[in-house]
Amino acid sequence: MNFTARAATWSAANWKKATFGWLAFVVAMVALGQIAGVVKLTEREEGSGETARAQALLNHGGLARVAREQVLVQNRSAGVEEPGFKRVVEGVRTQISRLPQVADVRSPYEPGAAGLTAADGHSALVQFDMRGSAETAHERVQPVLDRVAALQRRAPAGFEVAEFGDASAGWAASKAVSDGLASAEKLSLPVTFAILLFAFGAFVAAGIPVLLAFSAVLAAGGLSAVLSHAVHQSEATSSVMLLMGMAVGVDYSLFYLRREREERRRGLSANASLVRAGSTSGRAVLVSGVTVLIAMAGMLFTGSPVFTSLGVGAMLVVLAALVGSLTVLPALLGRLGDKVERGSVRRRRAERSGSRVWGYLVDRVVRHPRAAVTASALVLAALVVPAFAMHTSFLSAGDLPRSLPAVKTYEAIQRAFPGSPTPAQLVVRAPDVTAPKVRTELGAAVRAALAAGAVHEPVSTRVGPGGKVAVVTLPLSGNGENAVSVSALRTLRDRVLPATLGRDARLSYAVGGETAGTVDFNATLRSHAPIVFAFVLGLAFLLLLVTFRSLAIPLLSLGLNLASVGAAYGVLVWVFQDGHLQGPLGFHSNGAVVAWLPLFLFSVLFGLSMDYHVFILSRVSELREQGLSTAEAVSRGIRGSAGTVTAAAAVMVAVFAIFASLPSLDIKQMGVGLAAAVLLDATLVRGVVLPAAITLLGERTWWLPRSLSWLPRVSVEGGRVAVARSQAPATEAA
Repeated sequence: MNFTARAATWSAANWKKATFGWLAFVVAMVALGQIAGVVKLTEREEGSGETARAQALLNHGGLARVAREQVLVQNRSAGVEEPGFKRVVEGVRTQISRLPQVADVRSPYEPGAAGLTAADGHSALVQFDMRGSAETAHERVQPVLDRVAALQRRAPAGFEVAEFGDASAGWAASKAVSDGLASAEKLSLPVTFAILLFAFGAFVAAGIPVLLAFSAVLAAGGLSAVLSHAVHQSEATSSVMLLMGMAVGVDYSLFYLRREREERRRGLSANASLVRAGSTSGRAVLVSGVTVLIAMAGMLFTGSPVFTSLGVGAMLVVLAALVGSLTVLPALLGRLGDKVERGSVRRRRAERSGSRVWGYLVDRVVRHPRAAVTASALVLAALVVPAFAMHTSFLSAGDLPRSLPAVKTYEAIQRAFPGSPTPAQLVVRAPDVTAPKVRTELGAAVRAALAAGAVHEPVSTRVGPGGKVAVVTLPLSGNGENAVSVSALRTLRDRVLPATLGRDARLSYAVGGETAGTVDFNATLRSHAPIVFAFVLGLAFLLLLVTFRSLAIPLLSLGLNLASVGAAYGVLVWVFQDGHLQGPLGFHSNGAVVAWLPLFLFSVLFGLSMDYHVFILSRVSELREQGLSTAEAVSRGIRGSAGTVTAAAAVMVAVFAIFASLPSLDIKQMGVGLAAAVLLDATLVRGVVLPAAITLLGERTWWLPRSLSWLPRVSVEGGRVAVARSQAPATEAA
């Protein structure tokens, strides 16, 4: 009896310890998480490369980043120099200055306020800073937004008065994300339950996986909060944990529960069916879970604290789901017995229908494997091709839902003052940044940047306490996000600043900002991607090699997983970068895929696709151990696992589709990418390419070099798993 079978036997015999021990663990983790609270990543930790150095210089000089806001005053018929226009601007300046949340209010009519009036002659900006930490400024900006809204209501006809900035954009983004996540949490449970009810045809059987998965999410969330004091948490970690926890938690329970019910219908006793399910599906769940953990661990090697947070959170929730599936689930099944079928709603009919569909498909794939592989390869190639043109970028305020007032103001400011909402930040450190020589050098650098066309007005400077650090705000050419802005940033970093500030050995400088953050983040991921790929692919190969004692299976598995990932990349580029389906999906294309998503998708999809891949291969391997030919084992194995795989994929696609409906563009892209990949993977890749490829390979599927014959042989007989180091079979070669 193997480990998973022993775990099932113990849990069934000690169901109270297993069940109430799990509940106590969940409650304890939730309580600890509430007490400890969550420590979020700081801006310095989120940065990479030169952007991180710029933030470090700011912190060293005691010059914290401020949340800069600006109120746009605009009138298409009146000019900025007309008395009526000036009265409106002065009214805005006066009212804003009275608020305790703001500081350093700057009017376009003050001396030295270059660049606060637009070239169109009909737009002006009133700029100010939010007091306190920039990272929490969105929590204090509401009174300012209310005051600006009141000014708009009282403004003369024809005038537009609207606010945009770091704090107001953060407030809008936080509200959109929190509302979206609340909606996803409300939808994910009933949708998942409905799919499982259709799959199992019984309320009790459908409810167990949902409750177990959700409890795993709760436990992992609390533990993640505690660990965030050591590994700070990113904003997206909670979303990823909910998504991953519901997907894998339900799948693991589904695999286990379906096999146990199947064995009961075959006439085995309650205890024997539980042992059989533990030794087969339980083993598949364990291998799948370890593979997912390996894939998630790959994110720890990206060199980015954001990915480290995502990886740790995903690993925690997968581990919790794995432990619950191997202990609590068999405990409940052992206790309930046939009562798990209560609330039956025509389960048998649904299962037969699914089997006929998959049986029809597999029969034709096995008969014509070459045609199936060729046709599938052409489809996958067509999906992968767009991925080679992928462009990545961080999101900006303009990527928030267009219905938000902050986005409309952002676009209006961008038209009148290009690049102003997302400027570069030049941070300079010197023994005394106010010294005449340093001020002259800074002035020369700014003039050179303006002359080179890399930046434009309005340029502003802040000096930190002690006079050792200064930050110069430089609006980049372009819109702050496009290729023009990236080129301007490179001109600033590679040509202008080395030729001016770089000549003074006493100066240290770095350029940060949103555009710089995207460029540096992409560079960090590109440099670390080979390490991540090597780690995930290498360990997954070894795990599958040991599990199935075959060289072909791990190679085939890795190839199919990479094809699924490539197809998902292609779908993302076609939809989001090229701008297709904007109406149905409710987004506006920014011409890019969010910067963190490709490497994240690789890790997640590689892990998730192993769920049903290992489940199918385990069933095929089990049948071959019973003496069937490879072709017959493939046919019967896929027929036997069809209902489970279909239900598992449906749960994943449904959960991911819910996230694809959220307003936040990065979460929407993640949902679409995952849903498309799982749908393709569960149908075309695993339902067509996998059986066709194994049929073509035949007995060579199980070939193992004699040099690896020392690997233990695992066989399944009558619910018992035997492990032996016997002689190499005929399919092993010298």
